[in-house]
Amino acid sequence: MVTFWFAVLVLAWVLYFVLEGFDFGVGILGPLLGRDPHERGAVIRTIGPFWDGNEVWLVAAVGVTFAAFPDWYAALMSALYLPMVAILLLLAVRGVALEFRGKHSSASWQRRCDLLLSASSAGIVLLWGAVLGVFVHGLALGADGEVTGTGLSRSLSPLLTPAAGLGALAGLLAAILLGATFLSLRTTGPVRHRARDLARHASTGGAVTLLLLGIGTGSKLALAAAALVFVAGLQARGKREALAFSVVALAVAGAVVAVFTVHGDVVLASTLDPSWSLTRSSAAAGPEALRLLTIAGVLILPGVLVYQAWSYWVFRRRVASERVPS
Repeated sequence: MVTFWFAVLVLAWVLYFVLEGFDFGVGILGPLLGRDPHERGAVIRTIGPFWDGNEVWLVAAVGVTFAAFPDWYAALMSALYLPMVAILLLLAVRGVALEFRGKHSSASWQRRCDLLLSASSAGIVLLWGAVLGVFVHGLALGADGEVTGTGLSRSLSPLLTPAAGLGALAGLLAAILLGATFLSLRTTGPVRHRARDLARHASTGGAVTLLLLGIGTGSKLALAAAALVFVAGLQARGKREALAFSVVALAVAGAVVAVFTVHGDVVLASTLDPSWSLTRSSAAAGPEALRLLTIAGVLILPGVLVYQAWSYWVFRRRVASERVPS
């Protein structure tokens, strides 16, 4: 039961970071790839039917962590409360920018909303990447499972490690690649061409960076990611947009799985003493709670998956970014 719910948890995080990843990427790239209000509007319309539905997987991931692994949830939320609050505030800003953009026809109003959307999306991506870096590095867990430290240093110091910095940069690169390949897949006209060119150049730069990182650190994960990103660039160059997006999504999914399984059975490593680390079994809820959670999950999760797949099928057509003469 513990292994099953850990797999469900990782799946929820994978779906969140892949699906919301291209939402964030589109938000970041909107002012760059859209040269006028019409083109920027086309960029936003590519994620209009999906972005709020994609956020369901964040609720699912956090909810499963809270219900199935309460000790893990408690350690993370107590140690990373400031970045988590910042993420929630930026998510609110992003939602307001998306919803209020069409409430006024003024070009300056829409431009400000686009800039807010881009800045908030970039901030969210950087913070989530840093949090995933913290998962890899670990936290200063004591013997009681509590994170040591007081005040701001307790919540900010985990973000000042090299692992958190690399995670933030990797998150930004992943969002840009997901956004560029998604826009090349979902638009027509000038935005499609610019997005494809950006995907090609970003893939080349990202592959070189990951290759150097892999050689310098000996990380097989970084080398594998470099290969996938390079393949995505080749697909973008060959105008095979669906394949390019699929390869980038696969790379992001693989990276998320690697982050959550890098320490094996340990879900949160202690940087003070390995014996104080939280494992899946020690952080899990009791058998009765997991059994009840399983009943709820069997009833709810399949419906969410089917509904979301159906919504993507309904809104599968490309969005025109070129002006059509009337």
